[in-house]
Amino acid sequence: MAMIRNKARHRLVAVSLILPYVAIFALVFAYPVIEVVRMSFTNAPLIGGGEWIGLGNYIRLFSDKLFYTSVVNNGYFVLLTVIPTTVIALAIALAVNRLSGRMQALVLVMFFTPYVLPVSVVTQIWAWMLDFQFGILQPVIEFFTGKPVPVFKNPNWVMPTVATVTIWWTNGFNVLLFLAGLRNIPTELYEAAALDGATRRQLFWRITWPLLWPVTALVLTLQLILQLKIFDQIYLLSQGGPFNSSYVLLLMVYREAFQLNHGGYAAAISLVLFLLIVVISVLQFQILRIGGKGK
Repeated sequence: MAMIRNKARHRLVAVSLILPYVAIFALVFAYPVIEVVRMSFTNAPLIGGGEWIGLGNYIRLFSDKLFYTSVVNNGYFVLLTVIPTTVIALAIALAVNRLSGRMQALVLVMFFTPYVLPVSVVTQIWAWMLDFQFGILQPVIEFFTGKPVPVFKNPNWVMPTVATVTIWWTNGFNVLLFLAGLRNIPTELYEAAALDGATRRQLFWRITWPLLWPVTALVLTLQLILQLKIFDQIYLLSQGGPFNSSYVLLLMVYREAFQLNHGGYAAAISLVLFLLIVVISVLQFQILRIGGKGK
């Protein structure tokens, strides 16, 4: 009898500890997701009810040329950022890991400082530096191209420029992740390999890279998810232009929901983007995990 009472007491304690989390999860995540799914099958405005139209929003979406333009631009931005930012962060982490003391701390502060800045400040800094008339980086661009370039009004320059801004802004966090991974590698492995006559290249490819692969997979997956959700930099720097060359899915959601008041259609776009992110990120993580097993 006492054992039954103890089990009941333990269950009550467990439920009381879990219940606040479940309540917050249901309120902050589950209910909004269910509401988005419901709205996507209606012609509701952003606020208020609407009529049930079934798959009407999805039929409209998959016949919308702007949707396909946005998907292509999202994919192009992912190609410009995910692998480059990972490679750059790894190179920086390897260099910083060789430093020590105050010099290492100073270099880390230099690379991590942009990450703590809000996106509005970051975009304002780069908009000023790349200004067509007064930008301090325009002489550099003119040196390579022969003339100044309005980068945020040029279809060929806008996405690579926004990608550069994004890498500069977010790479400090990736550097910290790689540094944490490097510091978890036992130094005894390097010492033993050095005694056997291993070169620096062999140390990297035979020890560092295989043991750092889980961190690399994590960075690649996080970057993929973040860059598929690109919005802030695009909205503040180019507003999707010129000629929709930087128009992305979240900008389409913003326009339909907050400018045109098409809540149901915006919900359908949001749901498609959510499913796209889930499928691509899961596939990428599984591929990276399989690749890690071969190392």
